Amino acid sequence: METKTIRKLGGDGKISEFKLDDYMRLIKDFHGSTAPGLVIGGFMVDLALQNLPKGEFFDAIAETKTCLPDAIQLLTPCTIGNGWLRIMNFSRFAITLYEKQSGEGTRVYLDPSKIEAWPEVKSWFYRLKPKKEQNFQLLLSQIIEAGPGLCGMKRVKVQDGMLEQKTHGSKIALCESCGEAFKVKDSSLCPACSGESPYVS
Repeated sequence: METKTIRKLGGDGKISEFKLDDYMRLIKDFHGSTAPGLVIGGFMVDLALQNLPKGEFFDAIAETKTCLPDAIQLLTPCTIGNGWLRIMNFSRFAITLYEKQSGEGTRVYLDPSKIEAWPEVKSWFYRLKPKKEQNFQLLLSQIIEAGPGLCGMKRVKVQDGMLEQKTHGSKIALCESCGEAFKVKDSSLCPACSGESPYVS
């Protein structure tokens, strides 16, 4: 069920603990450019953090592989490397932060009904004109002015199967095919040799 109110950023002009200018520099340094999706992503992560259920430890889900995973990694302890961030590429511009044990969380998404008031944001999001024809400064200014007002938010519960504890003590074995070491699950072949390899033989 969608929440009725959204806690907005305070009048301090910050995204999480960063001043807006500092966050913009951080984006450019980490991502390689001041990507509009990463600016919006900052507001989304900040909103989710402000509305997390009680609990000290949380994990994250990004529902797209574009921009939002970087916003999560910049503003939370959740990273791909530590396993606290999952990318589920549903191609929806949404994130969820949830308590590790209970699965109770907050999902924040770019709300199509709320971008109607921001024509440059709408044009960018729906790809109504080529990137070279977009007014980048106007787009950024509309994103910053709208801030978390572009977002919808609701409480969610993550499925129990996603709450499995990571097995740090998994058995390591050598793959019977390639001879490289891997974490054993149910096969004597590593996932790559079992057909999941991205490489052409």
